[in-house]
Amino acid sequence: MKVSNIIRDDDAVSPVIGVILMVAITVILAAVIGTFVLGLGDQVQSTAPQASFNFDYTNTSATSPGDSLTVTHDGGDSIPADQLNASISGAAANDGGWSSVTFTGAATDGNLFDGSTDVTAGSSDTIDNDDFYDGSDTVTDGETLDLSASTVRVVWTNSNGDNSATLGEWDGPEA
Repeated sequence: MKVSNIIRDDDAVSPVIGVILMVAITVILAAVIGTFVLGLGDQVQSTAPQASFNFDYTNTSATSPGDSLTVTHDGGDSIPADQLNASISGAAANDGGWSSVTFTGAATDGNLFDGSTDVTAGSSDTIDNDDFYDGSDTVTDGETLDLSASTVRVVWTNSNGDNSATLGEWDGPEA
């Protein structure tokens, strides 16, 4: 057998490369189809925004109108206001208190950042006596809101309602 014949004999190269390419294309197509069939494609599209929030607490629960907590978007992604809520546990009013509530902004608005369409860096809203609402009760005139033992979380929920994430958290001085 001559070495020059082996070097010139390249008949099998083309079919081998063709088989490798066909296998690669099949694997890639199977991965893409499997991702969408299993619903993983939807989860990739609804990842939580990246944002930071600052909390400024004012303790006046011994006097009317009570404590207040200003929530400010410090930086990060712009977020539609209707996708943000504050989950509050441990808030109390002088009528006996609440153990856990979900603040949804003013009852007529339905979100944490009242009147906003997009929450961007510098946007802020205050949780206080005037707009505290837990879905069934409000802090009324003469009552004072006590947030000192509460934990407040800024919660993002995607537009479909099937994915949520906590973007910021504040613990009161007595929590």
